[in-house]
Amino acid sequence: MKALNSLWARLTLIFTVVILIVVGAIAIWMNRATAAEFRQYITRSEVTAYGMESLAAYYRTHGGWEGVEELLNKGVVVTGSRWGMMRRPGMPEVRLSVVLADANGRIVFDGVGQRVGKRLRANELREAIPITEAGGDEVLGYVLIALPGAPQLGSSEQRFLTRTRGILISVAALAVVLGLVISAILSRSLTAPLQRLAAAARAVAQGDIGKRVSVEGTSEVAEVAQAFNEMTTALEKAEKLRQNLVSDVAHELRTPLSVLQGNLRAILDDVYPLDKAEIARLYDETRILARLVDDLQELAQAEAGALRFNIVPTDVASVLRSAVARFEPAAEGKSIRLTCEIPEALPEAMADPDRVSQILNNLISNALRHTPEGGQIALSAAAKEGFVEISVADTGEGIAPEDLPHVFDRFWRADRSRSRAGGGAGLGLAIVRALVEAQDGRVHAASEGPGKGSVFSFTLPTR
Repeated sequence: MKALNSLWARLTLIFTVVILIVVGAIAIWMNRATAAEFRQYITRSEVTAYGMESLAAYYRTHGGWEGVEELLNKGVVVTGSRWGMMRRPGMPEVRLSVVLADANGRIVFDGVGQRVGKRLRANELREAIPITEAGGDEVLGYVLIALPGAPQLGSSEQRFLTRTRGILISVAALAVVLGLVISAILSRSLTAPLQRLAAAARAVAQGDIGKRVSVEGTSEVAEVAQAFNEMTTALEKAEKLRQNLVSDVAHELRTPLSVLQGNLRAILDDVYPLDKAEIARLYDETRILARLVDDLQELAQAEAGALRFNIVPTDVASVLRSAVARFEPAAEGKSIRLTCEIPEALPEAMADPDRVSQILNNLISNALRHTPEGGQIALSAAAKEGFVEISVADTGEGIAPEDLPHVFDRFWRADRSRSRAGGGAGLGLAIVRALVEAQDGRVHAASEGPGKGSVFSFTLPTR
């Protein structure tokens, strides 16, 4: 019974049942049809051979079919008693009824119904036997034979029918056997890709996420194989990201922890004095650690869709002006000119105003960090078709073309040591991208190259 639980065994069983039903039905139908047609053929042949000559002689003698009913009203006797036929050994007497029509198809005698004077139907005319003179082509009339049930056959005809039935049974049996073999092979070929998929899935479950399967088989199986390969590719990418994240987090944590450990060791060894200045440096390192942890938590929540957003019609102009007001003191402290250009008819965006402010804080902080004294940071907004585009452009360090695709990656820095010294953990832009995309927007970075500044833009949908 365990074997029947397999898909290929069930498919084989189903195919076998279907083949048996179909072949059996065809064999039964062919057996009955062959026997019936053969009996009709024998009877018609006898009538055709011996009856047509008598009818043609009647027509020739009387010049037409008038009075033919006297000849036909008692029916046709196949034994030849009326038509001069030789009775075959073992053949019983069979009485037939006929319908006789003239050369135009008009019925002149009807031994079956009351249709004299009417015309033969098209299907009857096709089945009717034309009456002609011996060796002539002129059609004198048509005779349609009504066969009475299933007449008994002679011994030789019966033997022929028995042999035919035996051949039919043998062919049906052979067809069933061939069907079984073919169905078994077909079932195996259909289930083989699924078995390979199952083996690959078990390998992935055991940690081999690089496992792939061949995309083959039926379209449905090929689609499943394609989906499996895409899944393992995504797993590989996620695993690589996880490994990179762990490596980056460990790297980012190691530096402030090393500073803390080293300074504390120095204080314990009386190398550094235990004064407020030294404690302040240690406190700054703990702030860096706390901010890194907060950024990581926020980024993880944003990417997991766990952050809550209060999406409402948002006055982007007001959010931009507030952001400029917050960062003006810091910009003035670095002698950086901070400007904002907002059109009058700027539509409202469907966004969370607090998250938009957070995005602007990260972008402006990033611009302040990379813009030298005397530079400029310009905020602007513009209405596009179906969304509002907000840009933060600076005249700072710029970004090399090969680095542009990575600026929104976690912990990415063009210069890691300089960015850490400036307070950046390499997560600000990654958080920006996660927050923008969570509000159905898109973020983009552009730069003409190092030393030529950069532009960070993001879009938000309008109402």
